[in-house]
Amino acid sequence: MKQNKKQNNATSKLKIIPLGGLEQIGMNITAFEYEDSIVVVDCGLSFPEDDMLGVDLVIPDITYLKNNQDKVKGFIITHGHEDHIGALPYVLKELNVPVYATKLTMGIIENKLTEHNLIHNVRRKVTKFGQNINLGCFRIEFIKTNHSIVDAAALAIYSPAGIVVHTGDFKVDYTPVYGDAIDLQRFAELGKKGVLALMCDSTNAERPGFTPSEKTLGSVFDTLFEEHKKTRIIIATFASNVDRVQQIINTAYKFGRKVVVEGRSMVNIIETASNLNRISIPDNTLIDIERLKNYPKDKTVIITTGSQGESMAALSRMASGMHKKITIGKGDTVIFSSSPIPGNEKAVTRIINELFKKGADVIFQDTHVSGHACKEEIKLIYTLTKPKYAIPVHGEYKHLKAQANIAMELGIEKENIFILNSGDVLSLNEESAAVTEKVPVGTVLVDGLGVGDVGNVVLRDRQHLAEDGILIVVMSLDAASCELLAGPDIVSRGFVYVKESDELLEEARKVIEKAVLSCLKKNITDWGKIKSTIKDTLGEFVWKKTKRRPMILPIIMEI
Repeated sequence: MKQNKKQNNATSKLKIIPLGGLEQIGMNITAFEYEDSIVVVDCGLSFPEDDMLGVDLVIPDITYLKNNQDKVKGFIITHGHEDHIGALPYVLKELNVPVYATKLTMGIIENKLTEHNLIHNVRRKVTKFGQNINLGCFRIEFIKTNHSIVDAAALAIYSPAGIVVHTGDFKVDYTPVYGDAIDLQRFAELGKKGVLALMCDSTNAERPGFTPSEKTLGSVFDTLFEEHKKTRIIIATFASNVDRVQQIINTAYKFGRKVVVEGRSMVNIIETASNLNRISIPDNTLIDIERLKNYPKDKTVIITTGSQGESMAALSRMASGMHKKITIGKGDTVIFSSSPIPGNEKAVTRIINELFKKGADVIFQDTHVSGHACKEEIKLIYTLTKPKYAIPVHGEYKHLKAQANIAMELGIEKENIFILNSGDVLSLNEESAAVTEKVPVGTVLVDGLGVGDVGNVVLRDRQHLAEDGILIVVMSLDAASCELLAGPDIVSRGFVYVKESDELLEEARKVIEKAVLSCLKKNITDWGKIKSTIKDTLGEFVWKKTKRRPMILPIIMEI
């Protein structure tokens, strides 16, 4: 009752500010602001696009949060996938606020913080389902959901302006492998209280029907193991899909096979899940990779990373013959227990072809179920929560649009459905909702140990180098007499193969020499002017001869 009274007396509006995660799959981070309080839901990374050469990870720009750091009360994390937690170690270095998450989610976050030497600096609180956390003007309740990782939560975010329900990534699974089914009753109770806005996962909003239960794969694995009794079985799946790993281990145990877990991220997550009792491994089932050779091939199973064709993952190294301990060939059955993420199809196909060439049997159909809700489950959540406003989240524009259409089918008025862009500030209360302003957003590129030191200019240079190569012009000049003492010499990288292009490079050398001598005759002693003359002259010559524009880097040594 108090809650409703407080809502009715609210003088300010709640601001919902997505700082990433819209228009794309990944990099999920959303700020909720009311007067002097901000809570942030999730803090994920995304992986680089093809044109981001040399970049390892992409994390959100948190300029807005840094500018308002006195207001930020904490990060609330829905589950332990990289696109929801991956940026935390980088962001917490700049904005040290408490982190709230459920048991396994926190275990995975702590692994990351340990790697980054932050474990003793960051305040952390493990939450339980049904628990409420008070942060400034907000109260956050964790609600049990199902996903492809254990301990996934939806959030009820109570503010003076009303209740916002954020589903996180979810599906409705009545028979989960671990733990309880989604708490639909709580969603219904919130619907009765009155939900101001629903922010719902849109990843599978285009797919009709229901997402099958994770448990349906148990019988699929049983059948596959029965059909391939005489071969070693290698299964590639997502490292974080603990339920999938549990089912593979169950089937392996049933068929008397020993299990090896391979791939650093897979080993870390399974170890964490095991320590937190989120996975149950029968005694003497798991063996170290060193002991693999002590068992017949048909008595072993290898669970590995690399289901997305990642070049450095364990399966890719096995397929290319670069893995130190495991060689794949005849007598091996490789099962891909995942669907390619959009954009990874080529990489996955390449690995499958490599495995077939090595003589392995490869199975890549009907061995995966999604962790995201399809249309009917999305409808169910809308029907239970009865929100006034619909804010589709988690997905590319087409996914958000598909969910907006579902909301309209269910009777939510078009003007109450908001497909936001990252940086939009949606100000809302019971009376009205509108995008009122924009805040700075963007991406920060992580390359090795450098965070943010690779920007658009550096990327453009890398693309230039990748497309047309580089010509380096080296010469020595006497500063006093303005004489050319040595050179010019031309070094070519990624432009033309030097041994077959002697004539071209010699001609280019003469053109540069002529241009430099002409400058020196005119008593031009400004090295900048000489360098730009070299760039212009050589650029024009190379374009005429090859129709290419390599990067030109003049180096003048002063003697």
